[in-house]
Amino acid sequence: MQPSSAVDDFDLIVFGGNGDLAMRKLLPALLELDLDDRLPAGARILGIARSAMERRAYVERVEKGCRQQVGPQRFDAARWKEFAKRLDYLPLDATKPQDFAALAERLAGRDGVVRVFYLATSPELFGPITQNIGAAKLASEQARVVLEKPLGEDLASSRAISEAVSRVFAERQTFRIDHYLGKETVQNLLALRFANALFEPLWNNRHVDHVQITVAETVGVAGRWGYYDNTGALRDMMQNHLLQLLCLVAMEPPISLEADAVRDEKLKVLRSLRPITGKEVAAHTVRGQYRAGAIEGTAVPGYLEEGGGAVKQGAETFVALRADVDNWRWAGVPFYLRTGKRLPERNSEIVIQFREVPYFLFTGASGTVQPNQLIIRLQPNEGIEFRMMNKEPGPGGMRLRQVPLNLSFADTFHTRNPDAYERLLLDVVRGNATLFMRRDELEAAWRFIDQIRAGWAAQPEAPKPYAAGTWGPSAAVAMIERDGRTWHDESA
Repeated sequence: MQPSSAVDDFDLIVFGGNGDLAMRKLLPALLELDLDDRLPAGARILGIARSAMERRAYVERVEKGCRQQVGPQRFDAARWKEFAKRLDYLPLDATKPQDFAALAERLAGRDGVVRVFYLATSPELFGPITQNIGAAKLASEQARVVLEKPLGEDLASSRAISEAVSRVFAERQTFRIDHYLGKETVQNLLALRFANALFEPLWNNRHVDHVQITVAETVGVAGRWGYYDNTGALRDMMQNHLLQLLCLVAMEPPISLEADAVRDEKLKVLRSLRPITGKEVAAHTVRGQYRAGAIEGTAVPGYLEEGGGAVKQGAETFVALRADVDNWRWAGVPFYLRTGKRLPERNSEIVIQFREVPYFLFTGASGTVQPNQLIIRLQPNEGIEFRMMNKEPGPGGMRLRQVPLNLSFADTFHTRNPDAYERLLLDVVRGNATLFMRRDELEAAWRFIDQIRAGWAAQPEAPKPYAAGTWGPSAAVAMIERDGRTWHDESA
């Protein structure tokens, strides 16, 4: 199965086709691709769920979701009618092998077409679904399976899922999706590093003081409370999104952009992470939980209040940690990672903090010389900002001020910024696995996270409280300030 730049006809079978992910992300992304003439004429989409529903009712529901997500300016009624012809629905119990005969009938006569099974279901169904796909002889040579997170609760459960899936689908056919890796700004990180002569010579411990990676959300857990309380921020966000961003920042230049060349280098980073165990867990990690507060001037309840007081402690909604990559390039450079809900703003960014100048020439100058910063904004307002020192214009001596060189993707390229799922869905069809996690990569990430969880379990205490609308518990500030540094939002 060789990756291709072209997109051939395909059948996309979405298990969980009536669920939130399908309605908010997958199906609107497919409509966006169709509006941009990116889907081949023979592409078909089949939603699968347990609910008994006629095709017409399903199409109407998909239309409602697409109208809301795509927006009135882009939604085109005539184009929708053409897209709707691609849609079909099949009620099916994924745990019953006999139900898959109806699926085989729907796919009959299309054996040579690329076949994508997208499992937008709970992970405990991954094994039964793939087993039934195999028993129905639907896993053709041109078939792929896409697995949505969470991919297990720990290393052992992750391995169990991988083992079950691998009995039917080879590793080259298995696509573990992380939508963060499909964001345009994340893709541009590769171009920034490896297509410019400016940064790569400085991308090491001789010139970089530290790195910060932040994924902040203003929303709470709301309707996802039941799931989230069993998962927490460490497993929901840190194990996948933030560690993947760390890998892209820290990895060595791959020999090519082929899937395994890139993933080999990411795996080396994960294996180079210094384990956080014992007393280091208390020193290098912070977990928090939001209490009642205000977001953008509106009062919001605390985490436990949203859960109806079902438990006294609950899961962490905020995690900050210091990670160290023990290799020649990054030895001595801390990576500070944090993620949380009910923070003051929705913001995902990577900050590369360079070292101070080795000698200060400007005796008597006004202003403070600050180290250069490279800020990569993932959302919102995707772009890249480089902060450098400059002299203020005019007479009166040397007045120094840090100023930004700002590249806004929206202002520069004047084009719609596609959703990450648009890119990732086409990559699956093409067989391009570059942006998807390989099994050994997934297991290395879990190994790192499981050690932290074991440390928390050995010293059980409630997550530290923080008011909604703040940047997390004060312990997160103390953690980075013990190293003589500050979070970017605190110093900006």
